[in-house]
Amino acid sequence: MNSNDNQRVIVIGAGLGGLSAAISLATAGFSVQLVEKNDKVGGKLNIMIKDGFTFDLGPSILTMPHIFEALFKGAGKNMADYVQIQKVEPHWRNFFEDGRVIDLCEDAETQRRELDKLGPGTYAQFQRFLDYSKNLCTETEAGYFAKGLDGFWDLLKFYGPLRSLLSFDVFRSMDQGVRRFVSDPKLVDILNYFIKYVGSSPYDAPALMNLLPYIQYHYGLWYVKGGMYGMAQAMEKLAVELGVEIRLDAEVSEIQKQDGRASAVKLASGDVLPADIVVSNMEVIPAMEKLLRSPASELKKMQRFEPSCSGLVLHLGVDRSYPQLAHHNFFYSDHPREHFDAVFKSHRLSDDPTIYLVAPCKTDPAQAPAGCEIIKILPHIPHIDPDKPLTADAYWALRERVLVKLERMGLTDLRQHIVTEEYWTPLDIQAKYYSNQGSIYGVVADRFKNLGFKAPQRSSELSNLYFVGGSVNPGGGMPMVTLSGQLVRDKIVADLQ
Repeated sequence: MNSNDNQRVIVIGAGLGGLSAAISLATAGFSVQLVEKNDKVGGKLNIMIKDGFTFDLGPSILTMPHIFEALFKGAGKNMADYVQIQKVEPHWRNFFEDGRVIDLCEDAETQRRELDKLGPGTYAQFQRFLDYSKNLCTETEAGYFAKGLDGFWDLLKFYGPLRSLLSFDVFRSMDQGVRRFVSDPKLVDILNYFIKYVGSSPYDAPALMNLLPYIQYHYGLWYVKGGMYGMAQAMEKLAVELGVEIRLDAEVSEIQKQDGRASAVKLASGDVLPADIVVSNMEVIPAMEKLLRSPASELKKMQRFEPSCSGLVLHLGVDRSYPQLAHHNFFYSDHPREHFDAVFKSHRLSDDPTIYLVAPCKTDPAQAPAGCEIIKILPHIPHIDPDKPLTADAYWALRERVLVKLERMGLTDLRQHIVTEEYWTPLDIQAKYYSNQGSIYGVVADRFKNLGFKAPQRSSELSNLYFVGGSVNPGGGMPMVTLSGQLVRDKIVADLQ
């Protein structure tokens, strides 16, 4: 008999972090119950079918597939039997106001041709930058990812002070790290915008975030066949096969405590679920406020883990195709510094935002009716600031500004071709997912506030309470939150021993 068999684990929230934790713990022999307030699993990896269009409401991109494969392999299964993934090429298409269009591609020769558009030495600079990016990634994978290091002191202990300082380029921002190698302003903008994976500013984030380009080039960029939500369904199927009990429409109202430990989870329905261990996929600060009723002194310690940005999310079904788009596209601000400062410093809606645009029908035409396509638009905007709330009119005016910009940059008559639309502001994101102040990516990466670290996975208040998801290490995005579920299993097993 496995020594973990009699340990009852309640996992709160069935986002990818919660699903991954439930699968990893069930694989290790724990008895796991997963409770989710919404009507389906997946958290921000969500789906909506409307007027014949299938919208992936959350992530639109998959990187680091080996992290997902490890989850299935750990359970003795093959991921390909549950979900199919396919490469996306080109990775991104980058549109600039002067009409220049540059692709990021996997093939080195094609990439060289694309970057030659920016001048003769640009590809060589890019290669030197990628070598630097690779070093950052290799160091990070060895400790921070593999060992689940949970803060700066863990980092120093694992790597040693000198190696920590040298290996992670700790005295520079991400933007300064890029500019060490790259002089062309357009390529600087492109590499800086890899920060979109973690919803932060390249001017404030630590240079360590420059590992992101190497991750994308090394592990590839992927799409889940049939729509991104297929990954949530695959993980749900695996969890059920492993004996995880999943309860949907089951909102948690309280984590009950006794003698410095979590003793049970109380549902809004009044049901009380006794627990030996509790894992929360609800973000740390909202969970402390709503479920733990943490004292002000505990919440004050968490202030440095400020929320990442939010987004204005437009899902458009249009009755035509835009052949100039790739699957993933960026339409750049002519004033990137002002855009990031508006979002992260003054908490304003940017006058000229950089726009992320996804056209999934380029890879998967079945997501829309014949002759139509999906245009998903996501400019980054400030998280909800209770001291400076933005009005519904201000959000709607930004929608108009964004659509006008896209029309000017080549998407002719976009507004005239919209046949269906789903429109979300940070208030919708907060209400749906209980994310901290409408944040999309968990905790902001800021070298002065938190050195780029997220909150620790172990609760500082209760000895048997743990956290997973984008608000804790190793951070936001599909692979990192999935990795957090695997790392929390390792911490729980180590703590029990």
